[in-house]
Amino acid sequence: MVYIDGQDKPKDDRAEECPFCTAPSKSDEDGLIVARGQHVYAVLNLYPYNPGHLLICPYRHVADYTDLTHEETVELAEFTQKAMHVIRAVSGPHGFNLGMNQGPVAGAGIAAHLHQHVVPRWGGDANFLPVIAQTKALPQVHADVQARLKKEWNR
Repeated sequence: MVYIDGQDKPKDDRAEECPFCTAPSKSDEDGLIVARGQHVYAVLNLYPYNPGHLLICPYRHVADYTDLTHEETVELAEFTQKAMHVIRAVSGPHGFNLGMNQGPVAGAGIAAHLHQHVVPRWGGDANFLPVIAQTKALPQVHADVQARLKKEWNR
């Protein structure tokens, strides 16, 4: 409900309010960061659809995919591929959803800072709980998921 009510959303579009700008200044554990690159980093989604739901974010506070530099675009693509390999090795999903929501009308919760979703999917991972209980049961906590993904990423 915190996510739905917007309590954790930035008050404005400035980098100072942006969780994707502040996360890299924290420790990996506190920021839920799985891996850091030169231009982008991989972070657990604070409100995951499934365990292992990662976001690939540029360090630079940029909203639109077309505003990425060539180097940012390449590293974002490489991190997305690496994230898929890592998640497959750790938890064996049956598939993935990959995507970027560009702008609030397209579903971007934080539209001011571009982020690529890497969502592992399993057959039957959608059930009645989100409809009936207005919640999604996740079998792992963030710290455990982060530790497992980070260990595999650094192999």
